[in-house]
Amino acid sequence: MNKPIIELRRVTKVYKLGKVDVPALRGIDLKIYPGEFLAVVGKSGSGKSTCLNIIGCLDLPTSGKVKLLGKDISKFSERQLARLRGKTIGFVFQMFNLIPTLTTFENVTLPMIFQGVNKREREKRATRLLKLVGLERRMNHRPTELSGGERQRVAIARALANEPKIVLADEPTGNLDTKSGEMIIELLEKINKEKGTTLVIVTHDLDLARRADRIIKLEDG
Repeated sequence: MNKPIIELRRVTKVYKLGKVDVPALRGIDLKIYPGEFLAVVGKSGSGKSTCLNIIGCLDLPTSGKVKLLGKDISKFSERQLARLRGKTIGFVFQMFNLIPTLTTFENVTLPMIFQGVNKREREKRATRLLKLVGLERRMNHRPTELSGGERQRVAIARALANEPKIVLADEPTGNLDTKSGEMIIELLEKINKEKGTTLVIVTHDLDLARRADRIIKLEDG
């Protein structure tokens, strides 16, 4: 626990809107440790999603340093970043982001194809993950045939497909009813506790945030 799995040092992010600079992050220092469950809270526009995108190597900071597994990602090419994301990080989005033309099973196996996992292992892993999230009987259903809670469970299975060390979830219960939301949080907690997966959740829900090991509040970046 003495070495962070993710570290942000004086990270800023400035977006250009025409000739206007819009700061989203203003000098963030943050250390996240292996196996930790961290909640990032704040009002809309506080920089939560920007922070998560930088932690997840989806975006690079304007200034400052980001280290993932001790490596400075600012020196990585886009190809190296994509490879690092694919192997190390699983993403869960508020809007699920499932491919509508693919079945549940195919959605879960897709990330493994990009990482060169052989077919037999893909099928074995996808079956195990769908059983973990309680959807082993819905493998051949497409996203439109699933409820919101079921779609989010597919998204979690997909996030775990490449056995990541880190799972990042952006408002994972934002589009769900209370019962489905509770089921999703219990599932994420189980993954965090039983697998030791580092879990970072961005949320408006303070009740959800209080279940984390630590809460970070962002305000005006």
